[in-house]
Amino acid sequence: MLTADRLSFLLEPYVVGLDLPQGVYDRCAEYLNLLLRWNGRTNLTAVRDPEQLATRQLGESLFAARSVQKSGTLLDFGSGAGFPGIPLQLAHPALKVTLAESQGKKVAFLREAVRTLELGCEIWPARVEDMPLNRRFDVVTMRAVDRSDSMAAVAAERVADDGLLLRFEGTGSRVDGLTGWAAVEYHSLPGSEGRLTCLKRQSVFHVEHS
Repeated sequence: MLTADRLSFLLEPYVVGLDLPQGVYDRCAEYLNLLLRWNGRTNLTAVRDPEQLATRQLGESLFAARSVQKSGTLLDFGSGAGFPGIPLQLAHPALKVTLAESQGKKVAFLREAVRTLELGCEIWPARVEDMPLNRRFDVVTMRAVDRSDSMAAVAAERVADDGLLLRFEGTGSRVDGLTGWAAVEYHSLPGSEGRLTCLKRQSVFHVEHS
């Protein structure tokens, strides 16, 4: 079982500079321990080691909070076990988060996590393509989405006119099929060769790196 104190130590490189709510590590510990229990009977995530789950999944998700406004709307495209949507909801309680996931067992877990943590997240238990066309969001996140490059164009359709598409990218991954979009920020993920890329529908004259 992961404790809040252990999590605060493991997550330190990911949350530097973030103003997180009081008690967030207790709630993160409750979330991860619930996920570990569910993982014992169903395959929600390939990462099984508790501390690796804390850093790779939870830590990288919280790291993205630096690129997300504390309020507004966010769509977690292909949420899976809730990364990064649930950690971002814990980091920014005023954010209106929608978790989109079409696999039944993962939807069941998301519902249990939202109930247990008393979160205000909406769960969309179907493909994003089936959402009403007028559903658009200030931020759309993509992390570990199957066929990520081809799905990026689907995700981009859900971004509001001045919104942000936020992608977690591994080494060698590229954003394809997004004509008219450009990266406005790159952030190297702590302890990883991956990066967080933030894209907008606009001409870009300056790209931030960290």
